[in-house]
Amino acid sequence: MIARGAASLILVGALALGVTGCGFVTPQATLIQYQPSDGVQTDVGDIKVRNAIAISEDGVDASLVMTILNTGADNATVTFQFVNADGEKTNIDVDVAARSRVSVGNTGEDQVSLRGISVALGGLLPVYVYAKGAEGSELLVPVLSSENAEYTGLEPTAEPTPTGIPTVSPTDVPLDEETTED
Repeated sequence: MIARGAASLILVGALALGVTGCGFVTPQATLIQYQPSDGVQTDVGDIKVRNAIAISEDGVDASLVMTILNTGADNATVTFQFVNADGEKTNIDVDVAARSRVSVGNTGEDQVSLRGISVALGGLLPVYVYAKGAEGSELLVPVLSSENAEYTGLEPTAEPTPTGIPTVSPTDVPLDEETTED
């Protein structure tokens, strides 16, 4: 009788382990970190860049849209560097006050325009993020079309057309006698 009870107990234990054992080796989906939006993120020291995307009409010029957090006690200048289609590096600085957040590129906010990138819509643009006192980080920023309803109006504004410098011709203006002393 004791042997039967022990066998039953062992059978129940084995059955319970077999039914619940999957939980010991299967990763829990709620512990997997992911980026729940179209954008990408990175941390550079006390600086945290969140939901970075590039919005473009044609893949030539784009507007960098993102949120930058400064969790540190000091003001920071964050540098974003990209390489244009001609191979030239361009740096864009964004100042972020201590313990604050800056949204860039959203409707009605300052734009960070990336000119001459030449990346196909849907492609990835390498952008390097630097902040003083921290190791930089490379972001592969998705370049998304401004034709998507949620991104309409976020594309870069047109680059101002340079106007010619007006030519000033000398005129005969009499000098004030007080200013012409020898």
